[in-house]
Amino acid sequence: MLTVNYDRLGLQKDDLVLDMGCGAGRHAFESLRRGGRIVAFDMSHPELVEVRNTFGAMVDSGEVADDATGQPMQGDALRLPFPDNTFDRVIASEVLEHIPDDDAAIAELSRVLKPGGTIAVTVPARFAERLCWKLSEEYYAPIAVGGHVRIYKESDLRSKLNARGLDDQGSHKNHALHSPYWWLKCAVGPTNDDNKLVKAYHRLLVWDIVKGPWVTRTADKLLNPLIGKSVVLYAHKPATVEATSAEAANAPA
Repeated sequence: MLTVNYDRLGLQKDDLVLDMGCGAGRHAFESLRRGGRIVAFDMSHPELVEVRNTFGAMVDSGEVADDATGQPMQGDALRLPFPDNTFDRVIASEVLEHIPDDDAAIAELSRVLKPGGTIAVTVPARFAERLCWKLSEEYYAPIAVGGHVRIYKESDLRSKLNARGLDDQGSHKNHALHSPYWWLKCAVGPTNDDNKLVKAYHRLLVWDIVKGPWVTRTADKLLNPLIGKSVVLYAHKPATVEATSAEAANAPA
């Protein structure tokens, strides 16, 4: 289940991609399938072990080329262990809402993105998220350890990206069918996975992800602007002044 639109991200074969806060690796795996060289970065060692194993399985099954480059790496989002201007593309999906100092994390993401590169940042959409917070205090921090620490307005997140030198490239919402699922979970208790309605809705979502039937895909598309669970912002890091000047000097008269 992908949140980022790869056409808008602009990933090209052999691009070096950072998936910051990769979690279970869904965007890292898709980046690898598309020919990117991927660094899957996260604080969770157990999840990175699973990501590494899946990278190996993808190579063994012929899903990606034998020389495909997928590197799990553990570390801190506030101190990324990479030089400036390292990555062609950066993905930060559903991670900034967990980080108290999100400005510092955004600064790091901008620092390691190459001039001319693109970043995709996804966070919970404001409307869907606010309802979750109202329904249950167990959904967010501090009661939910490691849970969400803020609710974003899309305009505020865009301003944070702009403040770090990243130019807005548009946005969209995604996963509308997941919003009612989380509202239901919050209503009965976020950890109450044995509730019959929760289990039934979960089966629906699994069916949708696996089969992709037109009826749920159409419903999701129509409802995304209204109740999308995630909002995705795309931004571009401008070329440096020096590079821009050099290009202008070499341009034909």
